[in-house]
Amino acid sequence: MKLKYILVAFTVIIICFSCKEKKAPVRGLVTTKAMVVSARIEASNIGKQILEQGGNAFDAMMATDLALAVAYPYAGNLGGGGFMVYRLNNGDIGALDYREKAPLAATKDMYLDSIGNVIPNLSTRGAMAVGVPGTVAGVFEAHRKFGTLPIETIIKPVIALAKRGVFVTKKQEIRLAEKQQDFKLANKDSILFTKAWKENDSIKYVNLAKTLTRLMKNGRDEFYKGESAKTLAQFVQNNGGIITEEDLANYEAKWRTPITFNYDNLRIISMSPPSSGGVAMAQVLKSVEEYDLDKFGHNAVKTIQVLAEAERRAYADRSYYLGDPDFVNVPQDKLISDTYLENRMASFSFEKATPSTEISHGTVDIVESDETTHYSIIDQFGNAIAVTTTLNSGFGSKLYCQELGFFLNNEMDDFSSKPGVPNVYGLIGAKANAILPEKRMLSSMTPTIVEKDGKLLMSVGTPGGSTIITSVLQTILNVHEFKMGMQEAVNAPRFHHQWLPDEIRMEPNRFKTETINTLEQKGYTINEERSPVIGIVDGILVLPDGKLEGGADSRGDDAAAGF
Repeated sequence: MKLKYILVAFTVIIICFSCKEKKAPVRGLVTTKAMVVSARIEASNIGKQILEQGGNAFDAMMATDLALAVAYPYAGNLGGGGFMVYRLNNGDIGALDYREKAPLAATKDMYLDSIGNVIPNLSTRGAMAVGVPGTVAGVFEAHRKFGTLPIETIIKPVIALAKRGVFVTKKQEIRLAEKQQDFKLANKDSILFTKAWKENDSIKYVNLAKTLTRLMKNGRDEFYKGESAKTLAQFVQNNGGIITEEDLANYEAKWRTPITFNYDNLRIISMSPPSSGGVAMAQVLKSVEEYDLDKFGHNAVKTIQVLAEAERRAYADRSYYLGDPDFVNVPQDKLISDTYLENRMASFSFEKATPSTEISHGTVDIVESDETTHYSIIDQFGNAIAVTTTLNSGFGSKLYCQELGFFLNNEMDDFSSKPGVPNVYGLIGAKANAILPEKRMLSSMTPTIVEKDGKLLMSVGTPGGSTIITSVLQTILNVHEFKMGMQEAVNAPRFHHQWLPDEIRMEPNRFKTETINTLEQKGYTINEERSPVIGIVDGILVLPDGKLEGGADSRGDDAAAGF
């Protein structure tokens, strides 16, 4: 009897010890019906408010997008563009391209000097860097096709937010301070943001509220053919740019067929060209599908190796083949075919790194932002959208139209100013992404929706320039291969390889020293300084019980809201 009691007691102690050792699961906000996750709580709350009033994901898209233009001028915008991928509750899917376009007066060599060298800052700062904005056309087009609530109902709370003002966060204070010199160089006069704003200050956007009011009354044509269009075109030209009223009047958002591919029992739906995101992510995930990542372990040496090598090859292809499909023949089916990818990975070995000097684009016969923002929405009806929108660099071109109340993009830098010369994110471009009038520039934006066994599983995306693609695919793998919840998957340390420069970027102080040393011994260059933050992922995961878990990235001020 005594032995029995001793064994029981010992078992109880072991169980209790195990309980103490087992970490509590990391969970984001969990709701039962609907959710919005975005870069600012103000925008997420306005999106949630629209859903609570009976609106659907597309109504909430317009509200959230415009609210980000108010609350998050670093990347939220009226003066930029973006992409949206959707999945309706009946399983129908689609994509909307409202990427910026080159003005009619744009030329292939517009950023080169007389001897063919790239002129510093011309494609990144000031009026010559600005592409024709697409955001307003995009949100109005999505609402036209799928929206249910009146425009006035959707935009009124955004106007109220602009008038009421938005509190400055610590991260926003730092960003504004960092860009003061750029603001002064890009603008002839002082602007709203040249004041030394501090944390907890409230910024009121009076002129932006007036612009939003005109949009509410007059619709999308206000921005492209109305008073706002005239003001915008004149402002750009007065500052040395080339956008005209005709450029604005000609702009249209465009419906696209998204990239779809399978990975295990997942069906992944992502953005097609002129985004490189869906093609590049398909290349990487299909290239690593045969490897037992779950057995290798999360962020283990072998896991990092095989992903980095697949990324290296995908980014080499990205630089050569991808561009606006309305202007170039993009061989996307061939690029993501099994035979092609097997050949691309044939030179990979776990023994040592494959130098990027030995990796060019693959052989195919045929006749890309850092400071972006993403939001995910799943509504109470089961519709899901993933939206990534951008000004390109933080605060775009730094050129601020005081009269209209918003920053303008510097998206022209996403073209290849000169083949073989890297852009602001170090991405190398080729002729497929050369500048042409009315052409859309290549992008890394990767708004993505994932199904599992035919049912909606997640909506996910991120800012991060060239790191967008790798951040999204690692988040998907964290959930699928490593059994993480959404918030845990978003929180996890991330790494990135983009072919050139030939290095694995890692978030600093988040990877084991032993892991880094082993990779270096195999010939990999590790850079923990280039990307202190890799992506700011926002996602929503449908849990097994049907509830929704939001993953809002603490690398930013991101927040989830739902009911």
